[in-house]
Amino acid sequence: MAGTYEWPRGASGADSVALETWLGQHGWEVDPTVFMAGARGPAVQVRRMGTDWEDGEAGLLILPGEIVAYDGDRIRVASRPVETADAVSQARRRTCGRPPQHG
Repeated sequence: MAGTYEWPRGASGADSVALETWLGQHGWEVDPTVFMAGARGPAVQVRRMGTDWEDGEAGLLILPGEIVAYDGDRIRVASRPVETADAVSQARRRTCGRPPQHG
């Protein structure tokens, strides 16, 4: 079972529940011994269920705004799709509501 999860910036209690549910489906959990708060929201340390740092399992620290992926065995930080300059330019034109002026 593979999948990805995005830990949002400014995560709420509902986001925490959703993350814990997603992790649980893959045999992972939030490490309750680690808490980090920041300006963009909390960072979350995750680990395999039933392991401790003493077991040699380092786990993974998920920062606000990161996407994590489960590959069938472990969880890792996934890279975001890269936007090309052309895609950004097209998005700007769509949000402006008018075609670009040439002249």
